[in-house]
Amino acid sequence: MTTLRVLPAEWASQSAVVLTWPHPGTDWATILDEAEPVFLEIAHSVLRFEHLVVSCEHVVRLQDLERDLNAWAAQHGLTGRVRAVPAPANDTWTRDHGPITVITNGEPTLLDFRFNAWGGKFPWEKDDALNRHLANFGVFGTTPMQAVDFVLEGGSIESDGEGTLMATSECLLTPTRNASMDRGAIEQLLSEMLGAQRILWLNHGYLAGDDTDSHIDTLARFCAPDHICYVACPDVADEHYSALAAMEEDLREFRQRDGKPYKLTALPWPDPVLDDEGERLPATYANFLIINGAVLVPVYDVPQDQDAIRIISQIFSDREIIPIRCRTLVKQHGSLHCVTMQIPEGVVAP
Repeated sequence: MTTLRVLPAEWASQSAVVLTWPHPGTDWATILDEAEPVFLEIAHSVLRFEHLVVSCEHVVRLQDLERDLNAWAAQHGLTGRVRAVPAPANDTWTRDHGPITVITNGEPTLLDFRFNAWGGKFPWEKDDALNRHLANFGVFGTTPMQAVDFVLEGGSIESDGEGTLMATSECLLTPTRNASMDRGAIEQLLSEMLGAQRILWLNHGYLAGDDTDSHIDTLARFCAPDHICYVACPDVADEHYSALAAMEEDLREFRQRDGKPYKLTALPWPDPVLDDEGERLPATYANFLIINGAVLVPVYDVPQDQDAIRIISQIFSDREIIPIRCRTLVKQHGSLHCVTMQIPEGVVAP
């Protein structure tokens, strides 16, 4: 029998969002009191619309968290939506170490790709094993999980839900991930595992302070099968101007299956967000999360936040727009989409 696979678009119906909670053993330790309220805001927003799976290495904190989240949910008439799992973790970037769910012959399959912390930049062994912990805990019910001997992060791919993927060559072709594979071999693997019938490669674009080698979810996102929104830098004096202008040209050259160009929407360029040493951090409005009935939008306490909310609300006019203050998250060089992973409908049960 022919195996038919597709990677659902993010706007497809979901059963849950997964969060890996920060704990004192992560790089969040020094700002844990500042970071946890952001994670709580994300958790509460998700619970309004679907289930939440949360894991944490710190068992006592997890027990308190499960109690608090269930109490919050009960106050809002949302009982039974929290699944809490004790599991070791190096960090909290669930987008990249979490499972990637494909639909195989009409049924969901969880793919457990290898994770090596963006080419071995940081410790990663606990994160690489986390999906199996979740599966062993019964979070995904009877949905099968398939291990894939290939390094791939969820933030490095975008799907239109119809067989087209978008990715950056800077990330997927870096030799610190899958050194033995060239572009053709990677395209073949993505075709077999994710049902990719074609891949749109962005060959330009980056953000200062980014550890991921230019993940696509920081730069350009599918909003619909015919629509892409992207980061644009209008300031010719900014260090990003040339690379992002070249990226925009890449996007203009992309074509849909029928040969038509994509509808393109530029997202605002936020004022620089700097760390304590004055280094620029990768603040981006492209790192939003689509969930059932809503879009969670990262904001950074800069003047462009309101424009970003307005533009994204126009793109997703049928969904509630929920701004999440992510200035703290970006201090660890990631944002809202980076700390979440959605799980399609039919996987996580109440």
